[in-house]
Amino acid sequence: MKRISVILFFIPVILSAQTAGYVVDALVVPKTTERIITVGGATADIQGYTNKAVQLAVDALPPQGGTVKMEEGVFSISAPIRLRSNVKLLGAGIKTVLKRIDGFRSRFVIDADYGELKVTVENATGFKPGMSIQITNKQYAECWDVSTAVITAVVADTLYFDTHLIRDYEADQDGMVTNAGSCVSVIGAENVLMSGFSIDGNKEKNDLLDGCNGGGIVIIKSKHVTVEHVSVQNFNGEGITWQITEDVTIRNNDISGCSNMGLHPGSGSPRSVIEGNKSYNNKVGLFICWRVHHSIVKGNHFFRNSDNGISTGHKDTDVLFENNFIYENGADGVYFREEISSNSPHRNTFLGNTIENNGLSKGGYGLFIVGNAKEIVLKNNIIRDTKKGTQKAAVFVGKTLPLIKLENNNMSGHPAGNIVYEKK
Repeated sequence: MKRISVILFFIPVILSAQTAGYVVDALVVPKTTERIITVGGATADIQGYTNKAVQLAVDALPPQGGTVKMEEGVFSISAPIRLRSNVKLLGAGIKTVLKRIDGFRSRFVIDADYGELKVTVENATGFKPGMSIQITNKQYAECWDVSTAVITAVVADTLYFDTHLIRDYEADQDGMVTNAGSCVSVIGAENVLMSGFSIDGNKEKNDLLDGCNGGGIVIIKSKHVTVEHVSVQNFNGEGITWQITEDVTIRNNDISGCSNMGLHPGSGSPRSVIEGNKSYNNKVGLFICWRVHHSIVKGNHFFRNSDNGISTGHKDTDVLFENNFIYENGADGVYFREEISSNSPHRNTFLGNTIENNGLSKGGYGLFIVGNAKEIVLKNNIIRDTKKGTQKAAVFVGKTLPLIKLENNNMSGHPAGNIVYEKK
């Protein structure tokens, strides 16, 4: 007797039958329906073009997650849209725009101390509940010393907010509160997708946002997060920053006009995949910060950034740079930051990249490799200057650098020669 198996959907029990000489097994498949909520115009599930409307949709998704679809239009962003695990944030393409509101700032007049949830300012007129804030002073003005939060209430000149201060900020040391903030944040989450929208950072009317704590998109202490087909333009800070993460994929995005780094992985972010992006007219195209390892940088364009196309350094090991186009940056195409041997970016491989015409405004090299990085491989790359000789040499080799492996590279057009060695 012949036997076949078929799948029947949405049947609450398992059935078995004999029919016309066949034994039929029916396998139950549980019914699953992903929740989708639309945001935008009059026909959307949630009507409104603000971060509050999008946040309402995110918060309305069931615990197992779902999808928020933003319609075409300009969404006013006064605080980051906070995504949680198993959530997809989708736009309708480049005409779905998340635009930062105009900035506001005020000095604070009473010391803002560690663990507090309030700060008293000179002028609170521009601050509103639901607005993002950044708190700094002269001593604590960057990286992990900066506090960020969202205002919960404004009472006279005192702002109350939702996240404890992480330092003691003295008011007489240029203590400042600004409403700078990210547009989208993923903090302490996993399995998140962002796709198909634009970010307008409104750079000219916003204060600088610290890059370890925020950016057009910020991802912190999260894993399995993907950002694809997103445009981040004119952000006063960094385009996309991800810190203390695992398995983040940044693919086919367009990042330009940011006052700091275009793309910034760091603070221990293994297995990042950075592929098919364009990062240009920023300060640095790709700034690989601390402990970014076992990662792939492939098929990207890093160009016309004011400093370097790519910068790498502290414990940034085992990274493959393949088929990237790195050109017309202000300084070096690729810059290795100097580190002692134990902290150097060992075992980085550059395969099939085109690195040309860098050093346009500051002079530079195709690759500037200093420090103590071991097992650096350059293979099948094109490294050339075809214009005015601003890219002084293909490779600058520091005096303490261990032997690098050069194989089948095409180097040409450099006024100082192909390889320049620092004098010992």
